[in-house]
Amino acid sequence: MPDTSWLRAARRPQVVDIALAALVLVAVSLQFLLPERDNDDALSWLGFVFGAATALPLVWRRRHPYVTGCAVGAATTAMTLHHTPPPDLVFGGFVVLYTVAAIGAPWPRRLMLLVWLTGAAVSMTFKERAEPFEYAFHLMSLLGAYGLGRLARIQHAYTEAVEERARRLAYESEMEAARAVARERARIARDMHDILAHAVSLMVVQAEAGPVVVRSDPSRAEAAFDAIAGAGRDAMSQLRRLLGVLKEPQSSRPPDRSPQPSLAALAQLAAQVEAVGLPVEQLQTGEPGDLDADVEVAAYRVVQEALTNTVKHAGATKATVQLDWGVDELRVTVRDDGRPGKARVQGAGQGLIGIRERAAACGGTAATGPGPDGGFWVIVTLPTSVRQAG
Repeated sequence: MPDTSWLRAARRPQVVDIALAALVLVAVSLQFLLPERDNDDALSWLGFVFGAATALPLVWRRRHPYVTGCAVGAATTAMTLHHTPPPDLVFGGFVVLYTVAAIGAPWPRRLMLLVWLTGAAVSMTFKERAEPFEYAFHLMSLLGAYGLGRLARIQHAYTEAVEERARRLAYESEMEAARAVARERARIARDMHDILAHAVSLMVVQAEAGPVVVRSDPSRAEAAFDAIAGAGRDAMSQLRRLLGVLKEPQSSRPPDRSPQPSLAALAQLAAQVEAVGLPVEQLQTGEPGDLDADVEVAAYRVVQEALTNTVKHAGATKATVQLDWGVDELRVTVRDDGRPGKARVQGAGQGLIGIRERAAACGGTAATGPGPDGGFWVIVTLPTSVRQAG
């Protein structure tokens, strides 16, 4: 790789200013280095010193632009009065006006432009006895240098605005990525909670019932242990699908993430709950519509979590799952006849919080609380697709 340290050093402002001062010094020294034989203008060492004084202060033009402008202006005036040689072109003045126009405040830079224009006009009138075209040339040269400085200032401001916008877009992109990660983590946490809470609740209930009936009713005990195994296998299957989302694919084929739970699996879910001794009634009204995949998964998880809470906390004798299909929404209602419980009434449980989060993530709403005739109700409204199932 080629060494670019010299290039980086050359781009430093101090190096640029020193090089520019040296260039101006060479320009004002050309008539000494390459004198013309037919030139009537006298040359003197003091004139050279005044000319050099118009170049050397440019080293500090960025740090002290107005002081530099005054120093260069004073040296140019002295060179004009000395007149050996006369200043044909005020190279230092061009650089000063460019600098104050590019980095100076409005009123000081305008005042300096006025002073230089006035000085040039006075010098040409009383000292140079200039021709009319020379006025236009010299004054337009000064205005041109000032105009280039203004263009540089505008370009710099535009570049800064573009860079700031790029930084802001990059920051917003990072924040959006962070929010997406947070949403995904919250979704995975809700899914894991629902899967594990449901499976463990069923397994605990069956495990507690198994030893009680193992001697008196071996067939019932065997069914309880089968239910435990079935709940465990179902939980493992769902967790494998869920954790597959977190893994980077090792090949071009994406990990298997389907099938996801859907409303078609509610019958199987109800059967699992009934196996632990809680009858579940399923009701449906309206014409079933076509749901987005995320909405359908949310509806299933809502029912799963509500039934899990009933099994764990309510001591209920029955539960009802009702789906009410509307034109553009699906209302899911899960109610039981058990004890509301303090955590359920206040909605402080993680499961109830997850239900509200799922509904909100799909653009729906959720309400939980004691029913009008006792028990506990979970009512979730979710949006459906415009296209209805045929």
